[in-house]
Amino acid sequence: MVVPSTAARRVAVTGAAGSLAGDILPGLIEQGYEIVGIDRRPSSTFAGAAWETCSLDDRERLTAALAGCDAVIHLAGIPLEDDWDSLLAVNIDGTQAVLEASRSAGVRRVILASSIHAAGFVPVPEDGAVVDDDVAIRPNTFYGVSKAALEALGRLYHDRWGLEVVCVRIASRFARPLDERMLSTWLSPADAIRLFAAALGAPDVGYQVVWGVSANTRGYLSTDGGASIGYVPRDDAEVFAADVLGRATAWDRRYIGGVFCSPTPPRFEAPIDTQVGAGR
Repeated sequence: MVVPSTAARRVAVTGAAGSLAGDILPGLIEQGYEIVGIDRRPSSTFAGAAWETCSLDDRERLTAALAGCDAVIHLAGIPLEDDWDSLLAVNIDGTQAVLEASRSAGVRRVILASSIHAAGFVPVPEDGAVVDDDVAIRPNTFYGVSKAALEALGRLYHDRWGLEVVCVRIASRFARPLDERMLSTWLSPADAIRLFAAALGAPDVGYQVVWGVSANTRGYLSTDGGASIGYVPRDDAEVFAADVLGRATAWDRRYIGGVFCSPTPPRFEAPIDTQVGAGR
């Protein structure tokens, strides 16, 4: 695939040792992007990618790592519910550090990995209705609040300093749907590549929030935002329907954030440096 002439060519990716990066980086490299991976862990996983072992709280080193980059994909973060202090330090302060370093380094565009849980308490729509890309924030956890803050920070850096920002509200990114809810919210690994490539290549994005979701037959998340940046998903969770029908809780049928809206949402248990910055 030929990268459009308007696209960023040198792209830094935070959280580059995480699982979402593992999905998208090989595809972006194949499309001709020059990747600078940034993570707390050293890695040589991706042939053709430079690597910077750097924590987001090392702002001077982070700014230096972004020098010469056209765009940043910010994936680093705690991916599930956690205590407030940790989410504040990693997800909120970390996002501000990336945005400020991008501004200081002269980066043109930043793509922020947000989450469905920034709007998790939005009710599941009925009768074929869809949830708009710019639906009001209704976080269902402290994690969701951290992603709402990520989107607000992106808005500020666009409005005040002119940084181009795309916030990708990732819904359920897995190799295949794990339950009935994901027949509506699934984002396939291949479509994740298409989504981030579109966010890199679209001209003049300004500030946008788009749903990160595949072309699911039962989908209820708007595809308008994705279409506006040239994202054309190809995969459909329906091919897995027979395997997951009936695997649903009352929370899954009531709110788009599913069980994360319950009194006991899934919590983060892995070490921080395995973070991926994605929804479920």
